[in-house]
Amino acid sequence: MHMNASLLKTILYGSTTSFLAISFMIFPKEAYDASIRGLTMWWDVVFPSLLPFFIMSEFLIRFGVVSFIGALFEPIMRPLFRVPGSGGFVWAMGLASGFPAGAKLTARLRQKGEITAIEGERLVSFSNASNPLFIFGAIAVGFFHNPALGVVLAAAHYGGNLIVGLTMRYYGNDIERENLNRSRAKKNFSLSYAIKSMHQERLKDNRPFGKMMGDAVQSAIQTLLMIGGFIILFSVLTRILEIINISLILSLIITIVLGILQMPGELSPGIIQGIFEITLGSQLVSETVQTTLLQQAVVVSFILAFNGLSVQAQVASILADTDIRFKPFFLARCLHGFISALLAYLIFDWLYVETSSEYKGDALPVFQQSENVSNIFYTHYTWLLQWGSLITMTTLIVWLTILLFRNRESKFDYY
Repeated sequence: MHMNASLLKTILYGSTTSFLAISFMIFPKEAYDASIRGLTMWWDVVFPSLLPFFIMSEFLIRFGVVSFIGALFEPIMRPLFRVPGSGGFVWAMGLASGFPAGAKLTARLRQKGEITAIEGERLVSFSNASNPLFIFGAIAVGFFHNPALGVVLAAAHYGGNLIVGLTMRYYGNDIERENLNRSRAKKNFSLSYAIKSMHQERLKDNRPFGKMMGDAVQSAIQTLLMIGGFIILFSVLTRILEIINISLILSLIITIVLGILQMPGELSPGIIQGIFEITLGSQLVSETVQTTLLQQAVVVSFILAFNGLSVQAQVASILADTDIRFKPFFLARCLHGFISALLAYLIFDWLYVETSSEYKGDALPVFQQSENVSNIFYTHYTWLLQWGSLITMTTLIVWLTILLFRNRESKFDYY
């Protein structure tokens, strides 16, 4: 039975890969244009926005700051989410920098032995989220030209993320939870204990600062190169599926589901694209005509929370270096998608004031500062689009220089 299942999986993988390879050869121009689109997104936005967070997080881990934060947040994170206090650092960095930073930091904590596999599966389920720059800048202002919508999307997204974290606290082995809680309860989580933990963690790493910096840059860039590969791959994949009308077939299925939910079928192409890639899916939803802003907000909230298969593939690749399983993360994304969509529907009238018979058009936000906040994020987003390519190119040159010097030193050491 196991042999038949394994053989079937081999045939499925082989046939799917062959089919896609043939499709790339049949539609080379479309595949090229799609790859350029994915590369541009990674080069201009993703790389320069994630690089500082990845490098800084490596320093914070090496210098023991994560251990310090973990000791202070243990009494909060353990009862609420059943993860160590260091999960608070991962959660905060994941919200600030966006996906897949939460997965990378969770994997690093697991590799260092600071969390168990079950704790890692809980933590990664709610530490990956869209950052405020993308929600307010790219989507609310860039796509919808509506700063007030950013408040609704952010509240639904981060609120849903919190609910997922609280739900996942019940996931895992009961005996393990009981033993861990008993062992943690015996510790005194004071400021002096936090400082001592930070000092002990720093002493474990005796590398010179220069080598530590080089390793941090190298680790960050290797992860970002992997992310870029997935972005380009899924950009091409979604375009090919659209050309050969597979997206159309999936769209018909989504239209039936939307009809049951009493929502217009015009939203189905955006949902299909969003299942694969967030940015393009959100943009298509914002361009639908015969839909209300409420319906668009609900669908975009689902797309943001689901993360898209492109981001999920990035997370799966990062988690593959550990014993943290991908399945709980995927189930959490589905749960997050439905919760965020429901929250967007429930809080829309509360956070967004209607000014016409339809939700389309201008509206006054409940929070008067929301427009200023969204414009600030949009300014940063456009700054990334303008200068991101230069930052990426400069960083890659520095990284290649570091690699050349290290290879040179290793050759001299060999001789």
